[in-house]
Amino acid sequence: MKFSKNLPAFDSDLYPQKVVAMSLSGADIDEEIPFHHHHKGQLVLPLNGYVRCKIADAIWMVPANCAVWIPSQVPHSLSISEDADLCNLFVDQDVVGMPLKACTLSVSPLLRELIVRLTELDQSYKSEGSTARLVEVLIDELTTMPSEHFDFPIPEEPRLHKIALALIENPSDRSTVGEWGSKYAMSERTLARLVKQELGLTFGNWRGQLHIVLALQKLSSGEAVQRVSEDLGYESVSAFITFFKKTLGRPPKQYIKQRIHD
Repeated sequence: MKFSKNLPAFDSDLYPQKVVAMSLSGADIDEEIPFHHHHKGQLVLPLNGYVRCKIADAIWMVPANCAVWIPSQVPHSLSISEDADLCNLFVDQDVVGMPLKACTLSVSPLLRELIVRLTELDQSYKSEGSTARLVEVLIDELTTMPSEHFDFPIPEEPRLHKIALALIENPSDRSTVGEWGSKYAMSERTLARLVKQELGLTFGNWRGQLHIVLALQKLSSGEAVQRVSEDLGYESVSAFITFFKKTLGRPPKQYIKQRIHD
């Protein structure tokens, strides 16, 4: 499917090979790639910049050297930063060991280089030969990658769905659980219980996941930590850095730098 005048046509489902790949640049795309799906599952790996993926019940953020996995036949849309260079890997649904649900995956340096190399080769490769052997190693490495949680779930429950959209619209809103509940005719306890029931999260952790998604997007685009902190409504830069480090294990600048140079 061709989404803009600059986007190269590539239909992964026309290839009988169990894994095929293509490279793409954000500069080639002048608009969001609208909802679509493939027979093969899709792994989207930005080498730099970022990709934001929308699936029915969540928004996924993919910083450099992380990847989002989209299973077979799952509708999704993609928004790609102009500075992004990315690889798309398409995997047959019969390949054993791939996640059954959408998720983000860590990508090892070896897997990254295997995927990049595959994009450079003829995708109509034979079932026996050097490319087929490379693909087998790639699959072995891919199926061992740990998952990460760079998603903001958007529940189907009507009240939570409205709250999710409101948070996306204004992520700096620091209203308490009680204040959010009162907006939708619920007590604080009822809202907290509903979020836990629908998402398995506290309200604070749910909102925190949105902040991580947006922070990764902004930081990957080169925005200053101070600006990101302000945009997300933190009282101070140090409070934002503490939250980020607690969630992802490293301060923002160090985290992004390691992602770029891994």
